[in-house]
Amino acid sequence: MRFHPRLQRGLLLPLALTTLVLTSLPAKAQTPVYSPIPLPAAREVNDILSDRDIPTGAGGFARDYTVNLEADDQVAIDVISDEFDTLVILMNKDGVTVGENDDGPDGTTNSLLFARISESGTYTVRVRAYSGQGTGSFYLKVARLREVQ
Repeated sequence: MRFHPRLQRGLLLPLALTTLVLTSLPAKAQTPVYSPIPLPAAREVNDILSDRDIPTGAGGFARDYTVNLEADDQVAIDVISDEFDTLVILMNKDGVTVGENDDGPDGTTNSLLFARISESGTYTVRVRAYSGQGTGSFYLKVARLREVQ
């Protein structure tokens, strides 16, 4: 399809300006880089799980924390919430699940995970809602029970 020369010139300028404007607009930033939250020295925190946290891919969201653990440590990881059914997962530096717990032994929907650490390093504690159902306030504590000697 050919345009009349006068029409062709009339289209050229708006097309060039549109191209110039579009190529000079700043690009929007990508999704923020994944950055788990370091647990404070006390290894406990009151926090909130929300829809701004990490999408799990299985529905719902997760909030991740890092903690340094030593080989042969025995730890208890406790997650308590009155607002959602908690699930806690402990992962090693490679993202491999070391252990997970949905409901603690007290019959509530709070989570209590016991784990023996086989290798020293930085571990990730993931807090999420069971079946991706819910968000809200929670309390997380990672306690070192004893060091095997």
